[in-house]
Amino acid sequence: MEPRMHQIGEVADAVGLSLRTIRYYEEAELVLPSGRSAGGFRLYTDDDIDRLRLVKKMKPLELTIEEMRDLFTVRDRLADPATSTRDRTGLVDRLTMFAELAEERCQRLREQLDIGEALSATLRAEVTAAQPRQNANRRGGR
Repeated sequence: MEPRMHQIGEVADAVGLSLRTIRYYEEAELVLPSGRSAGGFRLYTDDDIDRLRLVKKMKPLELTIEEMRDLFTVRDRLADPATSTRDRTGLVDRLTMFAELAEERCQRLREQLDIGEALSATLRAEVTAAQPRQNANRRGGR
């Protein structure tokens, strides 16, 4: 059974990425379309769509294109039954490195979120504190 093929517009809607972004990932050789229609339109499989979803998950962690490409290479080689046991050991080590990097970047994002939430709370408190004075100033100034 042949995999179902999706045109780029359908893929963009499914993944939540722009056509331009998907084309950029193709140029960067992160996610290549699995085929072309008779009219030359890019066609993607469900696996291609899953790969795009993974790229989207990597973006907030600020992985470079090279790191993303390397991670895909590691994952692809681990999924390949022809990969030797010796090679798998090194690939698992690389995958572990990526998992640790992701955890580190997630921690950095949590810290940034804490700072942002603290600022938001401070500003909300200032708004609340300023409101009675604002109302009093309106009444007294009339």
